[in-house]
Amino acid sequence: MMFLWLLVAPPQEDLQPRPLKSQVTHVQPLSGLVLWDDSEHAATDAVQLEFFYLTYAALVPKKGEIDWRPLEKRLDAIQARKHQAIVRFYDTYVGKPSGVPDYIRKLPGYHETNAPSEGKDTAFPDWSHSELVRFVPEFYAKLAERYDRDPRIAYLETGFGLWSEYHIYDGPMKLGGTFPSKAFQESFLRHLSRAFKSTPWLISIDAAAEDAAPFGEHRDLIDLPFGTFDDSFLCEQHAKENAPNWAYFGRDRWRRAPAGGEFSYYTKDDQKNALAPRGPHGVPFETAARDFHLTFIIASDQPEHQTMDRIRAAGLGCGYRFRVTEFRSGAGKSVLTLTNTGIAPLYHDAFVAVAGRRSGTSLKGLCPGERRSCEVAGEGAGVTIESDRLVPGQRIEFDADLPGK
Repeated sequence: MMFLWLLVAPPQEDLQPRPLKSQVTHVQPLSGLVLWDDSEHAATDAVQLEFFYLTYAALVPKKGEIDWRPLEKRLDAIQARKHQAIVRFYDTYVGKPSGVPDYIRKLPGYHETNAPSEGKDTAFPDWSHSELVRFVPEFYAKLAERYDRDPRIAYLETGFGLWSEYHIYDGPMKLGGTFPSKAFQESFLRHLSRAFKSTPWLISIDAAAEDAAPFGEHRDLIDLPFGTFDDSFLCEQHAKENAPNWAYFGRDRWRRAPAGGEFSYYTKDDQKNALAPRGPHGVPFETAARDFHLTFIIASDQPEHQTMDRIRAAGLGCGYRFRVTEFRSGAGKSVLTLTNTGIAPLYHDAFVAVAGRRSGTSLKGLCPGERRSCEVAGEGAGVTIESDRLVPGQRIEFDADLPGK
């Protein structure tokens, strides 16, 4: 049997170089600039991702029940545009009622705080109430059970406070009152790391504030598999105020979890010049994206200031980009070597395939500049990169310019 196996499986040096030519021409799935799902420009191939908020109240009519239909409607519409979603649930939003389910708000002993934030009357939840503290982890457990492997959701953003961005910079900030206690936050973060095994989840870099978050007391929380997002990317004070928060969670965190964000709204010029040659404050977007290894950036106002071609080009500068540097095959076997010429890894499984037969080696986590060899039990001219985390109409492309023999 050993002799027969040696005849069927030729040694590596007997595999012959094969020609392969391909080029990345589109923004790659799971990366790039992001439009809100209600944008009139959302139906474009210049983006692959769309963002939306939902309240917990929108899905929870009563205790123990979740109506997924509002979420399903948004996800299906995004999928129909051949895109994937970034989803964030919130409990507090400037100028709006809280996102807490009505059944909790009506319970005895639950007392929300109504106070101005950015000059607007805003409802802040009552995190001292036991039912809110019980409900939130249960909600995410059920969300993970149903959607953790759903290709319509690329990333989940989560947190507390205004817009779930881990701060109440304008309004009544009280731990265990308008903002969850550190003990609850610690438990919640550990809970998410157990619940979500496939879908990457991210928290705001503002969670670096040790007076509001538990990381100072529990440094091992840094090791949990969350990514980070920056909701005021490219603001004027970014190097002084935002960059230290990135560093707090580790400037090499991108190697294992996605880095994302949103262009700053601090000034009108922040949005107007976000994609200008020198950016809004002297740093071009592509330079900053490469420095922080961004996979995505929410940029829903950019169609008002830039062409779709510029938005597409900026998106191509985010995330991963694969290149096949070697393709050899023979006697029913192929070996391909790939490198990542992008600025971040791919955070979902994807597999190089030949004639429809996948390699057993995933490209997930292949960092920029690294190489990975993938063996395929098949040969032929049809080389593709396949992933079960894509929606119909999406395709992972690759660069290649191999002459063969």
